[in-house]
Amino acid sequence: MKGGLEAGETSKATIGSRSANRGLGILDLVFRVVAGLATLASAIAMGTTNETLPFFTQFIRFRAEYSDLPTFTFFVVANAIVTGYLVLSLALSIIHIIRSGAKGTRIFLIILDMVALGLLTAAASAAAAIVYLAHKGNTSANWFAICQQFNSFCERTSGSLIGSFVAMVLFILLILMSAVAISRR
Repeated sequence: MKGGLEAGETSKATIGSRSANRGLGILDLVFRVVAGLATLASAIAMGTTNETLPFFTQFIRFRAEYSDLPTFTFFVVANAIVTGYLVLSLALSIIHIIRSGAKGTRIFLIILDMVALGLLTAAASAAAAIVYLAHKGNTSANWFAICQQFNSFCERTSGSLIGSFVAMVLFILLILMSAVAISRR
């Protein structure tokens, strides 16, 4: 048969597309694991952040905890939700390695990845604004910088933001990779 494929034959383009999609599936799995670890570390770092400073005597103390600020509580809950989603999405990612031609589940994951990215972006951005105020303060609103006194608290909250921003970058890459894998067909 000239120009066509006989029964049982596959074209080199189809085989190349499958191996490329399988490679994207493996990279997808790795990115999901790394993003899950980053969001889990961010939630744990922020959730265990507290510092107590004595004031004049040891009986009067100032205490800073993440739960004192609703924004930080939102940050911890959002990172925990995204971590749970990433753990659950690992199953679909493994399916994409085995069956590289699965289009419907990739579209489903793109939608859920965008929702998770939106939630993570909202939480990390709100927490970043509070951390900025803790470091710099706002003299026109009479909000003083507290990081000179609560040094450990500020370092941990700033560090927990890094994990969330890394996870945001990985989510953007996951969405782009899924879109590329879908467009290859």
